[in-house]
Parts: sequence; C-alpha cells; structure tokens
Amino acid sequence: MPKPHRRKNEPSLFAPPSSAQPLAARMRPRTLDEFVGQEHLLASGKALRTAIERGTIGSMIFWGPPGTGKTTLGRLIAQYTDSEFVPFSAVTEGVPRVREIVAEAEERLERGRATILFVDEIHRFNRAQQDAFLPHVEQGTITLIGATTENPSFEVNGALLSRMRVFVLESLTEGDLVAVIDRAIHDAERGLGARNITIAEDARSVLARESDGDARRALTALEASATDVGDGGEITVDTVRDALQKRFALHDKSGEAHFNLLSALHKSLRGSDPNAALYWAARMIEGGEDPMTIFRRSIAMAAEDIGVADPQALQLAVAARSAYHVLGPPEGYLPLAEMLVYLATAPKSNSSYRALSAAMAAARETPGEGPPMNIRNAPTKLMKELGYHAGYKYAHDSEDAYIPQEYLPEKLRGSVFYQPGPFGFERDIAKRLAWWDELKKKAQDGE
Repeated sequence: MPKPHRRKNEPSLFAPPSSAQPLAARMRPRTLDEFVGQEHLLASGKALRTAIERGTIGSMIFWGPPGTGKTTLGRLIAQYTDSEFVPFSAVTEGVPRVREIVAEAEERLERGRATILFVDEIHRFNRAQQDAFLPHVEQGTITLIGATTENPSFEVNGALLSRMRVFVLESLTEGDLVAVIDRAIHDAERGLGARNITIAEDARSVLARESDGDARRALTALEASATDVGDGGEITVDTVRDALQKRFALHDKSGEAHFNLLSALHKSLRGSDPNAALYWAARMIEGGEDPMTIFRRSIAMAAEDIGVADPQALQLAVAARSAYHVLGPPEGYLPLAEMLVYLATAPKSNSSYRALSAAMAAARETPGEGPPMNIRNAPTKLMKELGYHAGYKYAHDSEDAYIPQEYLPEKLRGSVFYQPGPFGFERDIAKRLAWWDELKKKAQDGE
C-alpha cells in the first residue's frame, strides 16, 4: 500500500512528539496499519480503506463513541491524501472562524493543495450554523469531516448530510484495547518501553474491560498507573482501578468526576429539588459537558422516576430536547431549565420501573409459555379448528368497555406486576384498576 505523503522538510503530523505530551497523544497511530479497530471500515478491500489509499475521499461524517479514533482517522486521511488538516471545535469556535478557514482554503487550493476541515463535535452546531459549511462543500473548497457521538440523522442539517457519507465507528473490543495497551507498554520510542514497566495479565484485562471501548481512556489510565508504580515497577489490578478513578477527576473541566455530577443531577431530580438540579446541570454545562448528556439522563429519569404519575413529564423532556436542537446555545438552555424544574417538581413514582422488572423476571422463569388460546389470532381454517381465538370476548361489546377474561399464560394467572403509586395520575389509575377488579369479581360470582 502507498505510504503517507509529506512535503519535503515538512514535519509529519504523526512525528514522535515530546515526551511531555500525554501517552494517548504520543501513541496516536501514524499509519493505517497502526490503526487498531474499525476493521469493518479499514480492512483491506473495504470502501473507506480503498478510498483513502486511492486519494478519492469526499466529505464524510464519523459517528461513534469517544476514543474510537475519529480524530486520528481524520488526520490519517489528510496525511495519505497530502491535504492540509485543519481542526475545528464546534464547542469553542463559531461561524466567523469558518469564514477564515474557507478563505485560507481558497488560497491553498490555488497552490494545488486541498484542505480537510475536521469539525469535532459537529452536533454542537445547530442546523442554522451548519449551513455555513454547505456552499463550500458543494464548491469543493473544503473536504468536510465531521465527528459526532450523536446520531447524525437528528443532529446534522439534512442538506449537508445528503452531501456527506456517514461512517459508523464502533467501540473498541477488549482485544483491540489489549493490543493498544501492549503496544504502549513495549514501544520504547513513544510509549513506556524505555521505563521497563510491566503490567500483570489480570491488570491488563481489567484495564481493557473497564475502559469501555475507549482507547484514550485506556492509555490515560495506563499512564497514570505507570506514574504510580515508577520505572521498573509492575502495574497491578489495584493500580489500574485507582488510575481509572483518578482519570475522571483529571479530565473533568470543573474538577469533579463526570459520572458523579450526572448522578447528582439524577438524584436531585428524583429527590424533587429543582434548585439542586439546576445547579448540577449548570456545573456540567460550564464544565463543557454536551447538553445532550443532560437531556438523555433527564428523559431516562422521567420514565424511571415519574412514569405515569405524570405522563406529560416524558413528553416535555423529549420536547425540550427538540427545542434545544432548534435554538442551539445559549437560548436552548431555557427549555432545558424548564424541563429540569418540571421534572423535579412532578409527582414521583417508579411503579412502571418495578412492574417491568417483575415482568422481566417472570419472563425469564417462564420462557416457553404461550398466550391463552382465546387471545390468539386465527387467520386460517386449521387454526380455528384447533381452537385459536375460541371464546374471545370483544371488550367494546360491553357498555363498560371491559369484559373479564384471561390474558396471561396459565402459569402466571393472577400475577400482579404493576401496582400504582399514591400520587398524581396514578391515583386515577388505581381507581380504574379497582373498578375492573370489582367487575371481574362479579363475573366470577355469576352476578
């Protein structure tokens, strides 16, 4: 395969950096052959690999979780195609910077050199802001590579998305991460090889498993572990677990662990404290957290901790997320705040959550039970002859729109999974269930 191109006397984007740089930066792959994972895209003969090697790439979106190599792959594409790599953060930069980059790209293009504009977290640009890229992609002034952790179908302007190819990057497997860890341990030039550090096999397994498919996280924790044990030391399971905990604190911009803040937000909403919920959300936003993380947790909370005690809670949470997409920051923070106040002050119930858990347990214990014959459809003559649908009673034939009959399999008859709570709309549900129970009892007594 062809080697990456580089102009004479031009330093490589992947030249060994200073030892002062983090291990994750030093171990960034310099060639496609060094790239670990994403075999479905980069194995020999795959479309993306072939396009890169031929230099026939177009604008594209990399969609995948953190630490899967989106930025590295963008840099490699630039190097293999002898293009200028221009990083752009949708979090810290705006449309005026896009105009500057385009002007520079036009000048560069006149000299015969292409420009790859790599937009990290492209989903943080609202749809109107993304329009700034469109004409320059159409004209070929820039080749746009957007990186996102969010579904581009929802997060990227449709007109822009139609002109880009989407590549889905997958979380690295444990085997992939083991390969990344081993390379860093043994590489004397860029890694830890010159320090004679070893890692116990069980520690390596734990590090690979608990890095959640994120190579950056694995290497950061490995580096912290190496610092703890010192030159010539051995990294153990305890060292790794301690390093993984430290990593969160070090990488959170506000000085707190990402998951601790998320937990504080969820528990504040569950605990009906709107002031605390707003505060923890503000801490996350100020720390650079993607608001989508807050929306996802809030939507989950609405389903788990409010449920049908206030059915509007889930609707409002989803609507607030949509409103944020339309408005973008900072105006989009207003529906977020409205959502948080509503969820925190809504009546609470986890009865739906408990009902599902109980039903799942029952399903696991009775995997072979079929529906009662009366509620099975009978689309064929044979099925009718076998008793399918026999005895089924159509609820709407009753003035009460309720006719007692069996819906659970025989082994589970009489099982109660859902028990309504005492608050909000569930009080009405409890009354309705009690009324149906009364009708059922009358039917059983022959009244």
